[in-house]
Amino acid sequence: MGQESRLRLSESEWRVMEVLWEGPATLMELVRALHERAGWAKSTVTTMVRRMEEKGFIRHTEGGRTKTFYPAVEREAAAAAETESLLERAYHGSVGLLVSSLVRRERLSRAEIDALYALLEEQKEG
Repeated sequence: MGQESRLRLSESEWRVMEVLWEGPATLMELVRALHERAGWAKSTVTTMVRRMEEKGFIRHTEGGRTKTFYPAVEREAAAAAETESLLERAYHGSVGLLVSSLVRRERLSRAEIDALYALLEEQKEG
């Protein structure tokens, strides 16, 4: 799986990424958003941003004295890595067990059932 296998975001990192996936933000915009959403202090946000840059999850551009941060990881890649991790840890790699568990626990709409059938047909043909 390559890079996706190394792409493991902590719960706190997900919070930062959720803000940045909405659009680039300055440090102060991140501080405001994460204070509202999670009650974080400026020092917490600053530490998280620094660590996430070191890991390559986010990047920044500089404009004068202001840094603008943006995601270096796409939401889809992070979600795929998280799904793969869950699949391996909880279902021993069995997609069938995962889908079975989800279907049994949740009431699916007709549209969701149709979408699942379409995906299964696509896999069968491919």
